[in-house]
Amino acid sequence: MALSGLALAGCAGPQSALDPAGPAAAQIAFGWWLMAGAFTVVWALVLALLWRALRRREAGQALRQPERLVVWGGLVLPTLVLTALLVYGSLTSARVTGVGATPDMVVEVTARQWQWHFRYRDADDRVLGESVDALAMPLGRMVEFRITSEDVIHSFWVPRLGGKIDAIPGRVNVLRLRADAAVPMRGQCAEFCGLEHARMLFPVRVMAAEAMPEWLAAQPPAQAPAGRAPPRHRASENVL
Repeated sequence: MALSGLALAGCAGPQSALDPAGPAAAQIAFGWWLMAGAFTVVWALVLALLWRALRRREAGQALRQPERLVVWGGLVLPTLVLTALLVYGSLTSARVTGVGATPDMVVEVTARQWQWHFRYRDADDRVLGESVDALAMPLGRMVEFRITSEDVIHSFWVPRLGGKIDAIPGRVNVLRLRADAAVPMRGQCAEFCGLEHARMLFPVRVMAAEAMPEWLAAQPPAQAPAGRAPPRHRASENVL
C-alpha cells in the first residue's frame, strides 16, 4: 500500500503531465495510459510465452513450429501495435496542438538565457501588458502562444496543459492551449540551454479573464537580463 501511494503521488503536482488541467494535456495523458496498458499486456504475454518455452525445454519437449512464433510475435504484433499508435496519434494531434481552434488571447513568448518574457495581446491585437518569469491565463479560454528565442534553442512546456514546443531563434512556433482548472501549475524550459537551465521555471496562474488586467498592472516592468537588449525581431510563423 505504501509503494502504491508513493507511485500515485508521483502522478500529481504542479508539473505532472499525468494530472491534466486542459484538453491538450488530457489527450496526452490518455495516450500515455493507453500505451502503458497496452505494453503491459504485451510484456505479460512475452513473459508467459518465455515461461512456457522454458518449461517445455526442461521437459525435453521441442517447441512446435517456432517460425510461427517468430512471425506472429516479432512481425505481426509489433506492426499492429505501431499502426494503432500511428492512427491514434494522427487523429489526436489537432486536439493536442489546438490547430483549427480560434484563440481568445495571444501571448508572445520570448525565451532567453535564462528568462521567459510574456507579452499579452487581446483578440484585436492590442497589447494588454507584459510579465517576466510568470504566466497568467484566462480560465476556460483558448490562448495562442507565439514562441521564439533570442539566443539559443529553448523549449516551452507546461506539463499540465499540453506538450512541449521548441523556442528557436529567428522562428516563431505556435501552440494553442486552454486551462480548464485554476490549479497550481508550473512551466519550464525542457531543452538544455546552459548552466542555469534547471532554474528556467515559471509559475502559471489561471484566473478569470476579468481579473487579468489588474494582475498585469501589478507586474514589474519587463527588463532583459544584464547585457542583453530586449527582443526586436519578428520571425516566420510555424503552426505545429
